[in-house]
Amino acid sequence: MATNNRQLLHTQFLEICPNVYYQPPENVKLVYPCIIYELETRSAIHAEDERYLNYYKYTATVIDRDQDSLVSEEVHKLKWCTHKRRFVTDNLYHDVFGINL
Repeated sequence: MATNNRQLLHTQFLEICPNVYYQPPENVKLVYPCIIYELETRSAIHAEDERYLNYYKYTATVIDRDQDSLVSEEVHKLKWCTHKRRFVTDNLYHDVFGINL
């Protein structure tokens, strides 16, 4: 189930930006703008002593040289997406989002 969720999310990200990375190792050279995402946690909702619903929380970071990134705007439009924070490092703008699937 988690794999299907991740594949769905990856496909949605590719529709927004061609440079999408899932938990990239440090030796990967990133191409900007890009989206980097990772599984943050898995959770479940229980009802009447039964597991009722599983959901997965992902953290996605959009990195762009443009402070008014269109990629960030499009990611923010995704269902169940919330903007967590923004920071700048080495003249690159980072927008961090939380996504629940």
